[in-house]
Amino acid sequence: MKIIKPVKLKKRDVIGIISPSSPPDDSSKLSLSVNYFEKQGYRVETAANIGKSVGYLAGTDKERVSDIHKMFLNKKIKMIICLRGGYGAGRLLDKIDYDLIKNNPKIFCGYSDITVLQNAFLKKAGLVSFAGPMAGVDFCKDIRAFTEENFWRTMTTNEPVKIDYPGYERMSSLRKGIANGRLIGGNLSLFSFMIGLKYLPEPKGKILMLEEVSEAPYRIDRMLNQIRLTGYLNKVEGIVLGGFTDCEESDPKKKSLTLAEVFKDYFSKNINVPVLFNLNHGHLRDNLTLPLGIKLRINGNISQLEFLESHFTN
Repeated sequence: MKIIKPVKLKKRDVIGIISPSSPPDDSSKLSLSVNYFEKQGYRVETAANIGKSVGYLAGTDKERVSDIHKMFLNKKIKMIICLRGGYGAGRLLDKIDYDLIKNNPKIFCGYSDITVLQNAFLKKAGLVSFAGPMAGVDFCKDIRAFTEENFWRTMTTNEPVKIDYPGYERMSSLRKGIANGRLIGGNLSLFSFMIGLKYLPEPKGKILMLEEVSEAPYRIDRMLNQIRLTGYLNKVEGIVLGGFTDCEESDPKKKSLTLAEVFKDYFSKNINVPVLFNLNHGHLRDNLTLPLGIKLRINGNISQLEFLESHFTN
């Protein structure tokens, strides 16, 4: 796989906003995020079809794919950031021109439902993208300093991302060991959806990162089991678990395993790669921006992650 890195962001660059999944629940979130980026010293262009709504989709498949293609083709645009996740990006996988993406690399950022696009871009175009905050989710309100500082440092410097956040609970090891690989993954629901599809990167030489929100332990169990049964979990070099927000059983009358018990079953007993837990990434207000496709080292002996290269070309 040939890896293609984008160019870092500079002041006065143009940021493009697209909505490849669901429409925002409040239309003012778009204008609020535009105002935020302009105050930071950037120019903003919004996709032609942004603001449209077809049920739970932010426009038809054709409209949303057109917005992706036009943003990548637009030479002025230096970064593309997604408005929000939700649902719908997976419907676009067989409609995207991946050669167009490969020939026009630029920063692409989002998380949640955007997971499917990011992993497909890596597999089919070799493009490094960024699992990080979104315009209509994080930049339309009082963004936490932790999230904001990590985002801008990642987008504007050539230095490898540093996983260092004093004052926050440290990562812990579910299985010891040391491994190197390229970071893949994202939201567990979307990653499990991609298992078996030609748009998912091969596991060999990869570190798999997973996060989730609002899924009961039995659902987490089911999705991990699906990935396990394909052999994928034991074929990656290592695993990093981010935030699993609101993923405990909320009804005390229901019999349930705890999330910790589910993780123990899958990551402490029946796996032969290092596993870290509690990375500050996912559906969290304090959210690290992570470059997907970049080499890193996972050290389960001392519960550490280290990115080994820059995520930009310049």
